[in-house]
Amino acid sequence: MRKPELLVPASSLEVLKVAVIFGADAVYIGGEVFGLRAKAKNFSMEDMKEGVEFAHAHGVKVYVTANILAHNQDLEGVRDYFAELKEIGPDALIISDPGVYRIAMEVCPEIERHISTQANNTNYGTYQFWYEQGAKRVVTARELSLAEIKEIREYIPEEMEIETFIHGAMCISYSGRCLLSNYFTGRDANQGACTHPCRWKYAVVEESRPGEYLPVYENERGTYIFNSKDLCMIEHIPDLLDAGIDSYKIEGRMKTALYVATVARTYRKAIDDYLESPEKYKANMPWYQEQISNCTYRQFTTGFFYGKPDQNTQIYDNNTYVKEYTYLGYAEEIDEKGFAHITQRNKFCVGETIEIMKPDGRNLSVTVKAIYNENGESVESAPHPQQKLAVDLGTGIEKYDLLRRAEASEN
Repeated sequence: MRKPELLVPASSLEVLKVAVIFGADAVYIGGEVFGLRAKAKNFSMEDMKEGVEFAHAHGVKVYVTANILAHNQDLEGVRDYFAELKEIGPDALIISDPGVYRIAMEVCPEIERHISTQANNTNYGTYQFWYEQGAKRVVTARELSLAEIKEIREYIPEEMEIETFIHGAMCISYSGRCLLSNYFTGRDANQGACTHPCRWKYAVVEESRPGEYLPVYENERGTYIFNSKDLCMIEHIPDLLDAGIDSYKIEGRMKTALYVATVARTYRKAIDDYLESPEKYKANMPWYQEQISNCTYRQFTTGFFYGKPDQNTQIYDNNTYVKEYTYLGYAEEIDEKGFAHITQRNKFCVGETIEIMKPDGRNLSVTVKAIYNENGESVESAPHPQQKLAVDLGTGIEKYDLLRRAEASEN
C-alpha cells in the first residue's frame, strides 16, 4: 500500500511554517506572479527562499504554483521567474499551460513538473501523454470518481504520481476554469484574480419582462445556482488509499494559519491512525469530525468521488458564517521565563481563557496571566494587530504552538 503524501496550502511564510509543524508532508505556495490566487498574500522571493529552507530542514517538500493560462505577454516573464526559482530550489512546479511547461523544461529541468488540475486531466491517456513529456505527477480533475482514478492508476507507470483534492472549496466551472469572474467583474479567474461569483445567488430575467426574476432552482430554503459545499473526505481515507492516490491535496491557498493548522493536523492524524490500525481510525472518527467542523462555515460533500452529485449534494442553503475560533497567533519563540513571543493577529486580554493548539492533537485550555509589549511593559490587552508581544500562560507552551480563542456560535 502506498503511503500518501499530505499536501497543504500556504498563503504566506507564517502559514507555511504552521503547515510544516502541524503535519504536512509537502506544502504548495504561490509567488507574486503566475499563480491562480492573486488575492492571496503570496510569497516574495525572499520569503520563498526562507520557506523552502525551513520546510527542507523539517523534511517537507515545497511546490510552487505557476498554473495560469498564459498569454503572449506572460511568456518572457515566466522565463525570468523560473530562472529565479532555479536558484531557490523548490521541489516541483505546478503547471497547466504547455507553453509554460516547455519553458520550465528549458530553464530548470532539474525541478519536477506537476500538471495542475487546470489542465483538465480526466483520463489515463492524458496521464500517459504528460508522462511522456517528463511530468512526474498529474493532478486529477475534480470531476473524476474514485473508480475512474483507480482505473487511471492501472494504466500509468508505477512511478508516475496521482494527486487529488480531498478537502476544501470545489470550483463549479469545469476543473476550475471559470469564465464567470471575467465576465461579471473583468477579473480573470484563469489569471489568478477570481472574485468567486460561483458563491453568489442568482436568478434569471427574461428580456421582455425586465424586473421579473425567474428562479433557477427553488425550494423552501431559497433559490441558488452554482453554490457549492466544501469537499471533505475525512471519513473516506480507506477509499482514497484503495484508489491508489499518491498525494492528498487540501484546497485553501487563501486560508488562515488557524484553518491550515486545523485541517493539516486532523488529516495527518486520520491518515496515520488508519495506517496504524483501521480500528483506531474508526474509533477516532468523532474527533476528526469535530475538529474539521470547527474551521469552516460551509456544509460538506464528497464531490464527484462516488458519482455525479445532484443539487442536494452541491448546493448549500445557508452561507451565514458561524465563527468557532479566533486565531491569536503562534509561538514564534519561547524565552527563558517560558513566555511565548507572538505576533498578535486578534485582540485578547489578561484573564481571558484561550487554547493552546498543539501539533500532536492536544488542545490545552489556559488563562492569560500577563501580556508584555515590545518595551517589556505589562499591558492588560493588545489592541493593535501585528503587535509583538510576550505572553505568560503559566504552562508549558512550546515553539510553534498555536493560540486560539473559542467563540460563542451564532447562526
